[in-house]
Amino acid sequence: MITQPQTQETALWKERYRVSGVWWAELARRAPSRGIVISTGSGAGQIYAWDVLSGEQRQLTHRQDGVFAGTLAPDGRHVYYLRDEAGSESGHYVRLAWEGGAEQDVTPDMPPYAALYRCAVSDTGSMFAFTPTEANGFPLYYLDLHADGTVGVPRELYRSPKLIDDACLSANAELAVVATTEHSRARQYSLLAFDTADRRLIDSLSDLPAGSLRAVMFAPLPGDHRLLYTADRSGNTRPFIWHIGSGERIELALDALAGDVEALDWSLDGRRILLKQIARASQQLYIYDLATAGLTRQEQRGGTYISAQFGPQGQIIALWLDATHLPQVVALDDATGAWRGTILAAGEAPPARPFSSVSFRSSDGTEVQGWLGLPLGTGPFPTILAVHGGPHISIDDVYDPDGQAWLDHGYAYLSINYRGSTTFGRAFKEQIWGDMGHWEVEDMVAARDWLVAQGIAQPAAILVTGASYGGYLTLMALGKHPELWAGGMALVASADLTSEFQDGTDWSRGYLSAMMGGTPEEKPDQYVASSPITYAAQVTAPLLVIQGRKDLRCPPRQMERYAEKMHSLGKPFEIDWFDAGHGGGENEMFIAFQERLLGFAYRVLSGKI
Repeated sequence: MITQPQTQETALWKERYRVSGVWWAELARRAPSRGIVISTGSGAGQIYAWDVLSGEQRQLTHRQDGVFAGTLAPDGRHVYYLRDEAGSESGHYVRLAWEGGAEQDVTPDMPPYAALYRCAVSDTGSMFAFTPTEANGFPLYYLDLHADGTVGVPRELYRSPKLIDDACLSANAELAVVATTEHSRARQYSLLAFDTADRRLIDSLSDLPAGSLRAVMFAPLPGDHRLLYTADRSGNTRPFIWHIGSGERIELALDALAGDVEALDWSLDGRRILLKQIARASQQLYIYDLATAGLTRQEQRGGTYISAQFGPQGQIIALWLDATHLPQVVALDDATGAWRGTILAAGEAPPARPFSSVSFRSSDGTEVQGWLGLPLGTGPFPTILAVHGGPHISIDDVYDPDGQAWLDHGYAYLSINYRGSTTFGRAFKEQIWGDMGHWEVEDMVAARDWLVAQGIAQPAAILVTGASYGGYLTLMALGKHPELWAGGMALVASADLTSEFQDGTDWSRGYLSAMMGGTPEEKPDQYVASSPITYAAQVTAPLLVIQGRKDLRCPPRQMERYAEKMHSLGKPFEIDWFDAGHGGGENEMFIAFQERLLGFAYRVLSGKI
């Protein structure tokens, strides 16, 4: 049954967006009684200083557009974040004292820059490193942080013509490590280690072409030059330790664990490593003893760990959630693994329905996993097929106001981890490289067929939706398989990859070159084949696009070209422009977007479009 959208301000689905949720929690590595949380308690994401032992929080940022990422220095003295304008993802790194006060620009003399990947602060608080993007490449900069509160001039330590990431500093800042794609065929990374005193390259590590490496963190001991990193040459992500200078690399003895294993933290005494195993959508935390190679399993109650660290008083402090529980900070006993309970919960979750893990076979036989939610009643139902952004992330068992809003209105809801998603092995992630939009759409079609075969979905009432890369896939699916969909709804989407490359930032050009295996000049046919605008004439289902005027990842012109073509062809196409960038925003903006989607889907299925 098609349900008319609930538009009243007190609607339960709207309250799920407004309830205060914790987006991120982080402890200071060397002062674990200090932490930060990023919470939506004020209506938009803001950074709060968090006294871990007392639970007290103090709001540090007050930005109208919100702050959704931040880094707490290991000594707990300062918080760093990229201050951009209206979600443009271009600006300057600034820092605030954990106790509060005015912001300090750490790169005041630099032009605005995009810095989408993580920054690094040494354990001693004496050095800051970051990886912005510039017109002539991808540099690694570092600067001194002085005891009197002043900052030094940024110095270039390394520059690559291709994407770099994962800046890491050793405890005393003698060494810096960065991951580079300079010598890879796509987004495969190697590691480079530099002496920060004389900027000399002192060591390198690579698994090319067999796999990719990603830096995690240095050992916490002064003068200890061991680096914890992950490698996927086996087909799954696994943690290793690299002795920089000697070239020795040690794989953690984890043959008993299936799937991917991520390294999350390294204890201050240097003896233990905190791990997260991810196998077929199931997560489990472990502590690994470096001396004995023993594993201590931490108690798990289903759901998803967003982050976890060694905390004060013999605890593991983790940010946990599932489909019916808001993100909350929980404590586990690091000796026994026992669950100690919730220590920080930003709000009480309005009622929500659970999701179940499902799987199905795609066109080539590959197994694809997803999360299915069912509304009250008996199917088949009108159905929403959701595709996440990224693409190199995964959707887990999480509290999802978008999905719950569809369930409230009588839709079944399936969010899938299509080809390109992480935690399903290297081959699964890399299969889309050089052929964007092909295997992902094959997986979407397979998901649709499975929903119909299982009696879950009404065949003529399946709509597809997604944001960012998910918005791109929405457009691709409607164009390549127009007969399968009742409608589509895309947010901040890519529509014309050639125009996006021409108008994008240095970061987005580097990203597209890595994903596509070259530039539009080098791979013109592939850019055409992977662009939704190529298939615009084939679209038959009604389509809604919501796009940001200040979006630097998916610039306006490429979507304007798509909109012009759709209108000229007389397609059932609607586009809403909003005055912001690719990410961020206030809770009320997300509510407005979802209300627009609900109204659009209702009009589509009731024959009013």
